[in-house]
Formats: sequence, structure tokens, C-alpha cells
Amino acid sequence: MSSFEKNDTDLEGGNLQKDGDKATRGNKVVKIHNQALLSGLAYCLSSCSMILVNKFVLSSYDFDAGISLMLYQNLVSVIIVSVLNFTGIISTEPLTWRLVKVWLPVNVIFVGMLITSMFSLKYINVAMVTVLKNVTNVITAVGEMYLFQKHHDGRVWAALFLMIISAISGGATDLSFHAIGYAWQFMNCILTASYSLTLRRVMDTAKLVTKSGKLNEFSMVLLNNTLSLPLGILLIFVFKEVDYLFTTPLLRSPTFWMVMTLSGFLGLAISFTSMWFLHQTGATTYSLVGSLNKIPLSVAGILLFKVPTSLENSASIFFGLVAGVFFARAKMRERA
Repeated sequence: MSSFEKNDTDLEGGNLQKDGDKATRGNKVVKIHNQALLSGLAYCLSSCSMILVNKFVLSSYDFDAGISLMLYQNLVSVIIVSVLNFTGIISTEPLTWRLVKVWLPVNVIFVGMLITSMFSLKYINVAMVTVLKNVTNVITAVGEMYLFQKHHDGRVWAALFLMIISAISGGATDLSFHAIGYAWQFMNCILTASYSLTLRRVMDTAKLVTKSGKLNEFSMVLLNNTLSLPLGILLIFVFKEVDYLFTTPLLRSPTFWMVMTLSGFLGLAISFTSMWFLHQTGATTYSLVGSLNKIPLSVAGILLFKVPTSLENSASIFFGLVAGVFFARAKMRERA
């Protein structure tokens, strides 16, 4: 999984918002609408596919090593970005010790965010995960208010209230409710919000210790995923996944390795398509599309994995998705 989606499409919009706005303003004259549509479709496809493939690996294959899956996906991202940098297609900042020391604290949060996302997907259906992710927006809004003295208008708080109601009602009516999965997802919401709140400040500090004084998205992808490798290896031993990896027959299946590798490519694809989409449109459009994107993802998750549901639970899921769209629109008006 790459450093920007993986666990949440809305997070990427927050991380790259300023750069996306600048790129949109700078390219307004030459913007091609067909490219905006194409980039939007590519982003939606890669984002939905990433979550569905992860769910497939963890549940359908019954792969009981979420940390190892995260580690392999990040390794794929590191290899691809390194090859692109070596061939001169992209450029990245060298990983100096000063840069690593600045970035390491936020990377620990990043790894925790990815791992808790994997663990929650193991137990919770995709539709409920998308709804419960709305709790991240609530925690982020409260964090912005207390940490950065940022005040939100009534429409934003109304949307956040609707998100809380949808999460509670969704959990109460979930026919496949799993307490452990919900606990992991709640931890994921806290870590995702923490990552969003700290990343921008760390990015600004990190730029001061680079040779060029800049830190592009490719450098952040490489930095995040590279630093996650030793921590991931350590956690594999801590959670005793090594014993499982030596005994599972899945690692002897070429098909399983193809699916695993595909998930790594999809994780990196989210970073590329999100940057492309932001450059063709802007942060407001990106945020709204990210919220709308959850609707087909939830439907696909229910149909593909044959999730048992009820009218009440389906209504709660739909209510939560609508609340997410309402939140995106409220944030757009707040920025305006």
C-alpha cells in the first residue's frame, strides 16, 4: 500500500490540498476536461479496487497476516518508485539521517494506520468500514479546533453529527457485527486523524532539512514506505506472524502472489492517480468525488462478498454515505 491512500481517500485530499489548488490555478488555461474525467475515473477505480482486493486477500483467502500484507505492499511501492527514480522518470530527495529523524514519528503513526486498517477489514464488511471511516472526520475536526484553533460553521458540525448517528445505527444493525473488528476500526480512525493533523507540520519541517528545500509527493511515498519496512519486520515478530507464514500453504500459490502483487501496484496507483486528479481539477472536487466514491464501493462490497444485511442496516449505510457527501459540500462552502 502506498503512503497516501491506503486506509482513506479523504486523507489524501487533505494531505495534497494546497498543492492541488496551486496546480489547478496554474493550469486553468490549458486544462483539458477529458483529462479531468479520465483522471477522476482512474482515481476512483484504483481506490475502490485497493480496498476490495485487500478485503479479498484477508477474508476470501483467509490470510491471517495483515502486517505481512502491508509490508509486502510497501516493498512493492519502494521498488517501483526507486526504479522510476533510477531511470530518471521521476526525482526524489535522498534519504538523509536528518530527514529520517524528522519524519520517523509521523511514520510510526502511518504504519499503525495501515495495520489497523488491515485488521479491521479482516472482520468488518467493506460497506460498514466506509461508514465507520466517517468517524475520522469527526476526530479530525475536533483536533483542528483544539490544536489549531480552527472554527467550523454549523453545516460542518451538522454533517459530523449525522456521521456519528450513522456509525452508531450502522453498528447496532450490523448482522455481521464483530467487536474486535470495530475496536480495530476505531483505533484506525484515531490514527488516521492523527496522521492527517500532524503530516502537514512534519512536511514543512522536513523541507527545511532537504538539500533542495522541497519535498515532492514521490519523495514522501518513498520516505514513508522505506521507513515502514524495518518497523513492519519488527511487528511481524511481535505479532508472531512469522510462524504463520512458515506454515500457510498460501505462500506456495502463484495465484495468491499475483493478487498480493496487484494490491501493491494498486496502492501505488492511488498516489499517482490522486496527484493526477488533483492537478486536473482541485481539492474541492477531489474531496466531493472521494465522498461519492464510497457509494459504489459499499454496494460492490456487499454484492461481491455476499454480506448478510437488513433493511435497517442498509438504510444506516446509505444514511452514512449521504452524510459524507453532505460533509464534503459543507467543507467546500466553508473554504469558499
